[in-house]
Amino acid sequence: MKTTLGIAAASLASLAAASLIATAPVAAQTKGAKEKCYGVSLKAKNDCAAGPGTSCAGTSTADYQGNAWKYVAKGECVKIGGSLAAKKGNSKPVPQKG
Repeated sequence: MKTTLGIAAASLASLAAASLIATAPVAAQTKGAKEKCYGVSLKAKNDCAAGPGTSCAGTSTADYQGNAWKYVAKGECVKIGGSLAAKKGNSKPVPQKG
C-alpha cells in the first residue's frame, strides 16, 4: 500500500513539474512588460519559434541565431545588442554603451 502511494505521489509531482516547465515562456511574457529580442539567445535556449526547421522553445540551432528570440524586459533588447525584428546571420550581439 505504501509503495503504491509513493508511486502515485511521485507521478503527481512529476506532472506538476512538467506543467510548470511547459508554461515557462508564457509566464515570462506575463511578468511585467516584455518584448521579443532576436539574436541574443544561445543554442537551444530560445523562448519559441526560431524560423524554418524549428518549432518552439529550445530549438534554435546556433548561438545568437538571428531568427531566434528570448523574452527580455521592455526597452532592454536594443541595449543588450539584440534586435526587435528577426535578422540574418548569427553574429554575437554588441551591447550599446551609455
